[in-house]
Amino acid sequence: MAEPAGTAAGHVSPPIVLASGSPRRRELLEQLGLRFEVRPADIDESVRDGEPPVEYVARLSREKAAAVAVSDVTLVIAADTTVDVDGQILGKPADAIEARSMLAAVSGRRHHVHTGVTLRVGHECRTAVVSTAVDVVPIDEATAAWYVATGEPFDKAGGYAIQGAGGALIAGVEGSVSNVIGLPLTTVIALARDLGVALP
Repeated sequence: MAEPAGTAAGHVSPPIVLASGSPRRRELLEQLGLRFEVRPADIDESVRDGEPPVEYVARLSREKAAAVAVSDVTLVIAADTTVDVDGQILGKPADAIEARSMLAAVSGRRHHVHTGVTLRVGHECRTAVVSTAVDVVPIDEATAAWYVATGEPFDKAGGYAIQGAGGALIAGVEGSVSNVIGLPLTTVIALARDLGVALP
């Protein structure tokens, strides 16, 4: 387990576990100056029949936090992100054909990115869902072919990465940018505070 991180005020946070293997979420937490252990949660991420996108990401974040068994003094941070196009959940594309299909679905229009975030210390748990509206430029076939060829879409919900080359496809964002990347940092800090943990 990584050592606790101290803040400028001398506060020492509890040990932290990130219940995700996402390199984007790891990078976002590192930007806060936190030290933490990465322990990906192994759960079934299938969508239940009729499950709305917001409820889906909230449920998965809670299940991920519960799946990572740690001590009562460890702060667990879990999250799940999905792209919502008119209520349809877009996960991670399995191949180039699916990636092109997802890019076509978001092309020239607005969609929403939802991230469910759960923080847990012992049996105490806090969950929130953050939603961000994203406007995408019209994507022609040549642009879609270029972007798929970068390889970037294949481990990203919705088939694009706003922080990478996919940023060239984004016309505008209404809401949290870190949420679109995979972890709304202001919400993480607020939930931790509600659990009595002051993150830097």
